[in-house]
Amino acid sequence: MADSHIYDAVVVGSGPNGLAAGIRLALEGLEVKIFEAEDTVGGGMRTRDLMQPGVIHDICSAIHPMAAASPFLSRLPLEEFGVEWITPEFPVAHPLDDEPAVIMQHDIRKTADELNGDSEMYRSILEPVVNNFSDLTNDFLGPLTIPDHPIKLARFGLQAIKSAERFQRQFQTPRAKALFAGLAAHSILPLSATSSAAIGIVLGAAGHKVGWPLPKGGSQSIADSMAAYFESLGGVIETGQKIESLKQLPPHRCCLFDLTPRQVLQIVGDEFPKYYKKRLEKFRYGQGVFKIDYILSEPVPWSDPRCNRAGTVHLGGTYEEIAESEKQMSSGKHSDKPYVLVAQQSLFDETRTPDSRHTLWAYCHVPHGSERDMTLQIENQIERFAPGFRDIVEERHTMNTAQFEEYNANYFGGDINGGSQDIWQLFTRPVHLINPYATPAEGIYICSSSTPPGGGVHGMCGYHAAMLALRKEFGRSKKRMKFGND
Repeated sequence: MADSHIYDAVVVGSGPNGLAAGIRLALEGLEVKIFEAEDTVGGGMRTRDLMQPGVIHDICSAIHPMAAASPFLSRLPLEEFGVEWITPEFPVAHPLDDEPAVIMQHDIRKTADELNGDSEMYRSILEPVVNNFSDLTNDFLGPLTIPDHPIKLARFGLQAIKSAERFQRQFQTPRAKALFAGLAAHSILPLSATSSAAIGIVLGAAGHKVGWPLPKGGSQSIADSMAAYFESLGGVIETGQKIESLKQLPPHRCCLFDLTPRQVLQIVGDEFPKYYKKRLEKFRYGQGVFKIDYILSEPVPWSDPRCNRAGTVHLGGTYEEIAESEKQMSSGKHSDKPYVLVAQQSLFDETRTPDSRHTLWAYCHVPHGSERDMTLQIENQIERFAPGFRDIVEERHTMNTAQFEEYNANYFGGDINGGSQDIWQLFTRPVHLINPYATPAEGIYICSSSTPPGGGVHGMCGYHAAMLALRKEFGRSKKRMKFGND
């Protein structure tokens, strides 16, 4: 039977942004319903036993520095609803050939000491960002607007606007250059791209400010806690309901879509004027990923044992090697020595396996829509820095770009960022620079990672879309708006 209840707002999609939007609206006392096509909420925050019962793996997001740094999520009482954060001793390890790994520690001074001749330079760049991190995240985790802290943001922007290629020239040592390359390559952009330094600076500063935590029991616990908090505010969630037409939705005053432009067009296209449809059709998606989940008989035998004290390990070697890998990916090629991101959650969270075995999460970047199996290349990179790795592999599960899209339609072509985040589409995603969450159709908003500030489990796309809807649809001024659990 169709739901005939009249809601103030409905949200389509229950990823971190859909849940954040629902929570933000419900905090104002509005009646809100979230629809999710899958049987469980979460989008990129799902955790499943992919190979054996009781051995659980994060499907997409695994390590969450931006959730801890998010001006919105960090202020929600998620711990009261089941989230238990685990912060590994080291945020990141970056192995190198024939020398100790570069370790990014929470203490910026200790990290700087790892970098030999670049100690002072590293601190001079990162310390101002770390010291002003809370103010800066309020400004840059959102649409382009008049900042609350213009001088601080301008100083950050002078470094962030640089390409990673230009940024790394400030360092003299291969160790510092390699560490930054591993951070910047999270952007899934060639390191020569303008503003590719930004994500490296932000992730580095986050590691020193809040660490790179992981949730006990898997990323699903973040989604479940957000859903439980939303429901405690009176919100309603319906799973297993794929929305393919506006006619399926119950009566409502506004609708927010935690979907990319491709899905929004399929559902709402006829409601949009031609010019807007054409702009959405021109939205550029980014490159994809190839992922492997492992069950291991024991921890990874890293050549530098300190890597087993880090939740995340960046593989790729030198700056030059990582830059070449990402250049090939952006040119539609597959690297024989790809940059590989590794997460080793079970070293810190005993709930990931029912016994003494371990899990491992690893992926590399590939061209959009790639069907290439990158297992050999990924394992060669792991074996390079952990000889004997293949001997401890009990079972593996792989996902190419098509399988990622099948898992989550938002991951079109394997793009996990909701669209390319280059300088031309960073703030104008999906269409407009001003009020990017609004559409020309009355009461319809986009709140996914295809809006600023883009991909990542931070909920800020959903938060800002909800703030705009509150102002336009319900006349709630900023002064009256609640933030988090204030």
